Amino acid sequence: MNDSSELEWSLTLHASIHDIGAAEWDACAGDENPFVSFGFLSALEDSGSVADRAGWLVRHAALRAPDGTILALAPLYGKAHSMGEYVFDQSWARAYEAAGGRYYPKFQCAVPFSPVPGPRLLLRKDLPAPEAVGQALAAGLKQAAAQLGLSSVHATFCNEQSMAAFERAGYLTRLGVQYHWHNQGYGSFEDFLNALSSRKRKALRKERKAAQSCGLTFVTRRGQEITPSDWAAFYRFYQSTIDRKWGSAYLSEEFFPLLSERLGDRVVLMMAEHEGRPVAGALNLMGQDALLGRNWGCEGDWPFLHFELCYYQAIDFAIAHGLSRVEAGAQGEHKIQRGYLPAFTYSAHAIADSGLCNAVAAFLDEERAAIRDEAEALAAYSPYRQDDSI
Repeated sequence: MNDSSELEWSLTLHASIHDIGAAEWDACAGDENPFVSFGFLSALEDSGSVADRAGWLVRHAALRAPDGTILALAPLYGKAHSMGEYVFDQSWARAYEAAGGRYYPKFQCAVPFSPVPGPRLLLRKDLPAPEAVGQALAAGLKQAAAQLGLSSVHATFCNEQSMAAFERAGYLTRLGVQYHWHNQGYGSFEDFLNALSSRKRKALRKERKAAQSCGLTFVTRRGQEITPSDWAAFYRFYQSTIDRKWGSAYLSEEFFPLLSERLGDRVVLMMAEHEGRPVAGALNLMGQDALLGRNWGCEGDWPFLHFELCYYQAIDFAIAHGLSRVEAGAQGEHKIQRGYLPAFTYSAHAIADSGLCNAVAAFLDEERAAIRDEAEALAAYSPYRQDDSI
């Protein structure tokens, strides 16, 4: 389908990432964020974690020059529900359908099951007019949705560059909050503790001591170091956590070994073992400058193990590898007291029906103000020293 620009760019949709290929995809995705890489997204598809039967119809978008050259890509899915997205629009769907509309199917521009901020409009690095190309791709997604009779396009957990392109294309903006840890040039975990107030420093030391005094051994394995038995144990932990939270196991057992095969040392699996038996695991991916936490699971009841494995071990790893931050996933105000401070996340929404669009726009205006106020209030609970006191 052609857009309205005089450059006559065209948009094509693809039912598999393999239709585009690793070289073309990663030439646009780059190597900063592994969640948008060919390796990660193809592992989702090839393991059956993302499939039509799961309500995720792969429709990756490619913006092409007149000669067919791919200029930009977007990870795109047709959705028959709103599960596995972490930005909640179910109330919009209920309101629209109560009024006689049809909210599903919709387009979701996202990394499935992964509330990790990153680019959603993937542009080749050598483009002469990247802003125009990004805006054209964002506009092309709306046009494609309209031609297919879809209600809306949603792009979730966008980085600021992608968000700016969506805004230029007329999308609504939604604000969210996560909690990220930032490395202030620490040489060790002790250096980080020394940046905290005395009371918080003592509390963290107490938590680490409690977790580490249960006879547990902590190991970190990467890429090909991770054995099939490690992945089998981790999948048990993953299922156990899902069961406790009354959720759905979106990721198949085949996904995890495929991930370490395709992303190599960018896959960081932190395990806790008791008498040689794995009892917990935390899965992270390493980006160019950040450790990005994703899944965790545990068998048994171990004091403060979640904090140790998901937060403190992650900080240790980031310091040791010179990474600037740790992003530990969605939600969790309890992370503030452990050095992870509020950070805004962004999503973009284009809704075809003007009535629903206006109602959602008004809701988002109120929500943004409330979230900014909440983030400001939460920042006041920072555990970091505010003066020269020890």
